[in-house]
Amino acid sequence: MLTIAALYHFTRFPDPAALKPGLLETCQAHGVKGSLLLAREGINGTIAGSREGIGAALAAIRALPGCEGLEWKESFAESMPFGRMKVKLKREIVTMGQPDVDPLARVGNYVAPADWNALISDPETVVIDTRNDYEVAIGTFQGAVDPGTRAFGEFPNWWQANRNRFAGKRIAMFCTGGIRCEKSTNYLLGQGVNQVYHLKGGILKYLEDVPEAESLWQGQCFVFDDRVSVGHGLKPGGLKVCGACRRPVTAADQAAPEYEEGVCCPACAEEYSTADRARFRERHHQMLLAAKRGTLHLGSGAL
Repeated sequence: MLTIAALYHFTRFPDPAALKPGLLETCQAHGVKGSLLLAREGINGTIAGSREGIGAALAAIRALPGCEGLEWKESFAESMPFGRMKVKLKREIVTMGQPDVDPLARVGNYVAPADWNALISDPETVVIDTRNDYEVAIGTFQGAVDPGTRAFGEFPNWWQANRNRFAGKRIAMFCTGGIRCEKSTNYLLGQGVNQVYHLKGGILKYLEDVPEAESLWQGQCFVFDDRVSVGHGLKPGGLKVCGACRRPVTAADQAAPEYEEGVCCPACAEEYSTADRARFRERHHQMLLAAKRGTLHLGSGAL
């Protein structure tokens, strides 16, 4: 059984590039795979490996400047959900494109999963899903507002266009693991919204802690690895991912005439050229050949 650790931490890294080699070397030395993002504002990522390997990787991250208080969420998988280990340098660890947003200055009020149901059931609370449209499509909380954004950077413009709808209301926001809410709550506070709350630990912590019989979550939660989605108890949801656009693919999607495994799905059928599809088709063919050989085709776009 492999351990999967989802993590983020906002801190000040004066020179994130200097941290990359050591992190990559530690993870590779202990058989850990996944993706870590480094920026001046901190670290974000998901990694998987043996219990000992994850322990070594987390110890290396906690040793970074300002990361002593790192928190992470764990789940488990029978097989490795990542193809390789990547440590990337980014401008932001979650891209919002708002230079004045600073989660280290202030954020909204954290709400524990055990208290979340009461908050979002209050008619004076507006619940906003800060994730992208394809994530919301496979699962969200009852009554949550879907901004319909294709990327997190669209959230500020959506808020400006819709803020009058929510005047005087208490705002509760949530996302997969909590990181997007660190920025979105800081943004709303900067916009003069007084009552701002967010789900501590995100959907993943809620699905881990709240019994399914008491849950207000509907559907599955998209995750950025080969599990594609998880449900209550963080059990894999059984969805596939489109080989072209990387959106989740349901059983209904797979039965649609627009679907071709590894090439396109109903959501992206009109988004790519004939040349693109030919390239995706060849990549999928090479992936199948690699699978028969018992090897990994790293050109597959595996996370």
